[in-house]
Amino acid sequence: MSPEHIEFVLASAFHSGWITIDQYHAAHEGLQALPGVSAIDYLVEQQMIDAAQAEGLRQALNPPAPAPEAPTAEAHPTPRIHVEAQPAPAAPVAKVEFQRQGGPFHGQGLHDLLKLGFDAGASDVHIGVDAPPLMRLNGTLTPLYFDAPVLQPRDTEALLPTFLNKMQMEHLEKFKGVDFSYDVPGMARLRASVVRQRKGFDAVFRIINTKVRTMDELGMPQSLKTLTQYHNGLVLVTGAVGSGKSTTLAAMVQEVNTHRHDHIITLEDPIEYTFVPAGCQITQREVHSHTNSFGAALRASLREDPDVIIVGEMRDLETISLAITASETGHLVIATLHTSNAARTLDRVLDAFPVEQQGQIRTMVSESLRGIVSQQLVPKADGTGRVVALEIMVNTPAVAALIRDSKTFMLPGVIQTGKRLGMKLMDDSLLELMEAGTITPHEAYDRAEQKKIFEPYLK
Repeated sequence: MSPEHIEFVLASAFHSGWITIDQYHAAHEGLQALPGVSAIDYLVEQQMIDAAQAEGLRQALNPPAPAPEAPTAEAHPTPRIHVEAQPAPAAPVAKVEFQRQGGPFHGQGLHDLLKLGFDAGASDVHIGVDAPPLMRLNGTLTPLYFDAPVLQPRDTEALLPTFLNKMQMEHLEKFKGVDFSYDVPGMARLRASVVRQRKGFDAVFRIINTKVRTMDELGMPQSLKTLTQYHNGLVLVTGAVGSGKSTTLAAMVQEVNTHRHDHIITLEDPIEYTFVPAGCQITQREVHSHTNSFGAALRASLREDPDVIIVGEMRDLETISLAITASETGHLVIATLHTSNAARTLDRVLDAFPVEQQGQIRTMVSESLRGIVSQQLVPKADGTGRVVALEIMVNTPAVAALIRDSKTFMLPGVIQTGKRLGMKLMDDSLLELMEAGTITPHEAYDRAEQKKIFEPYLK
């Protein structure tokens, strides 16, 4: 069997959910050592697939000849994406041909589109109705390639079975949306989201660097490393969607993994970065795949003898309440929220509780909170990428008193005067980046809380 056929069989079995990524790599290595052996027969002999699945793969490798198409009168066909139907019941790799006025794009599947984004350094790839395939490059959406065709509802719908397994398709049909992690062998891991919208189906793929970057590589300050050294308490990493929270969170996990000998449990939706144990035991659980909800996973984790618990998102009262409780009972809890600064983060956490409980919760948070990190990704002035701007608040007696007294609006003043403890306001971080020439005055002004500070620089 040719290398191309082997790759097709293994990728098809993987994307159909029949084999895991570890089995994919094991089969790939095994077949390299056994030239001439059929990949399908190998998977059957290794009990990775059954006879019915093997027959589906054989049909996919030897499809019936297609009927000739009727001639068309169009001298210049409009841009379109054509997805060839796969005769196998769950053939996972779409054969796609993008036709356009400027000539064909030489891609043969969704993976080719994802690779275009990956090679360009994009953070996301968008496949949506009434739009060409797009990528988010340095924070801006742009076509994946020149003269990319506008996709129709039938085009995006036809792509779904090529990367969704049966369980994911059923979830999409029932709930009209599905989030999951997705591996492209040899390229990258992705966080994917598919939703039904008014015109059809849209899919977005967040490209995740498979290499976990350290805090030193990210240029994170020492005060963030200090937050990973606690053995109990609550650390919150906050920011808007796409602000790099996952990258920061992964670096903090790796810092613990490298310098401690503990049990780390991560609760994610979906799993993004995968960790190789260094000094720690690491258990990674994915919501919907390994547990029903963050709350259920967090409750179960307390019985798994954890030292550090990573909560991908505190999105409801149950999760917030359990995270605070865990942080008080001898665990270091690191969690994320979609908030823009320390004061708003605390307000979001406290306002999640009924009014009659907020007094007690304020006291609990004032005692268990270790710090809050808020961040933004700002385009560089030279257009070569983006740089992170950080606000860091460390819990001190003054901060704890403001939390207990419901005076979070006064926190910026405490942060301003706490620089020697590693604290920094977002505006100060933006000002430093602007004065260094890393970002433009206009970018700093647009993102600042106190815009008057930056007005003189706009002239």
